[in-house]
Amino acid sequence: MSRDTIFSKIRSAISELDCKAEHPGFEDDTIVSSSRLGSDSPKAAFKRNFEAVNGRVMNSCDEVVALLHEQGQTHGYCDPELMESVGQRLVDAGLEVETSYDRERYDDYAFGITRATGAIAESGSLILDDAKTSDRLAALSPWVHVAVLRESEILRTIPEALGRLNTSRNIIWATGPSKTADVEGILIEGVHGPGEQIALFVD
Repeated sequence: MSRDTIFSKIRSAISELDCKAEHPGFEDDTIVSSSRLGSDSPKAAFKRNFEAVNGRVMNSCDEVVALLHEQGQTHGYCDPELMESVGQRLVDAGLEVETSYDRERYDDYAFGITRATGAIAESGSLILDDAKTSDRLAALSPWVHVAVLRESEILRTIPEALGRLNTSRNIIWATGPSKTADVEGILIEGVHGPGEQIALFVD
């Protein structure tokens, strides 16, 4: 079977469905872990839970610039819609920023800056939605991923996040840097995705 035939069959299988199944019903109180929320604000709970899995919460572009310079990550991608508010600050600080992601050169991008469509306080997860993200690979391939969002986009619980799922073909919940323990049960970060996951609040 030829390569073109294989990919044609895959494209056909994943094409948009006319009617998608409804999300299953569930009782919120059977899922929510109040100990992971506490009495904190949604942002404080998200920060605590996100940092518990080695994510980084930042509140200014200056913090991002400092980390990138410290790690020597000087070339990357920025969603064109975020260039004015975030990317230009990096350029002014001497970093190289492209607004077009070339998949043939994915190794050239040390960092990627894309939109997050929200976050989940209870689990410390970022929500990355293809419908609102300029390039999925730009969020998953570079060593440093900066997910840009507003405090008002934080959801308190997993059930609340499930209730907000839309019809996008691909939604990822990223809970800190990528991780695997496939080899001898040893936890390693940054193998199947970013080794640094940053939540940048732009309020």
